[in-house]
Amino acid sequence: MPAGVRGAIVTVVGGRLMATWVPSNGPAPLPQGRVLLSWTPRDTGRTDVTAHLGLAGTQVLLALWPGLRGEWSEIVRPTVSEVTKLHAALRLATVVLDGLAD
Repeated sequence: MPAGVRGAIVTVVGGRLMATWVPSNGPAPLPQGRVLLSWTPRDTGRTDVTAHLGLAGTQVLLALWPGLRGEWSEIVRPTVSEVTKLHAALRLATVVLDGLAD
């Protein structure tokens, strides 16, 4: 990762990961349903990748992939895609249930 960033907020567009850098001094709360990827190169040519998911008022550790080698986006993309879709479905269900309760 470039200096001065804490990671990248990623979304899946057309089956590919699209990323937006998040500066180290950027807003602390991660937007709901967004995934923040951070990675750290290791001496062995491998990379440790961490994913956090933004939830209401907090963020949680979603996944950790230690020691990935080479092009690791294909390993990470399915998790990012599925979690993003699941979060969207849960938000929609919440809106519908709230509407029915009124």
